[in-house]
Amino acid sequence: MSSLFDDLKEGLEEAIAHENGSKMAKERTYMIMPVREYSNNEIKEIRKKAGMTQTVFASYMGVSKKTVEAWEGGRTHPTGPAFRLINILDGENFTETQFVVAK
Repeated sequence: MSSLFDDLKEGLEEAIAHENGSKMAKERTYMIMPVREYSNNEIKEIRKKAGMTQTVFASYMGVSKKTVEAWEGGRTHPTGPAFRLINILDGENFTETQFVVAK
């Protein structure tokens, strides 16, 4: 049997036991914090702090270099998912890190 099958079987058995009242269901709570929005200057500083060129930053974000230029120039703004990635990058500690775009 596959691991996926075993996981599904175990989950179904737990659901049946919970429905019958013989077992408490597992419960998990996640707190999702609001997306922090960054100004064009903050985006540029985060990119520089990470030691990334606009080209590398664009590759990291999954956007074009022109998009990064527009963000940093204040002409456009990232969307929610891009702000999440910037937030993750902002929380990183960089020491002698080198980024290379894979081809």
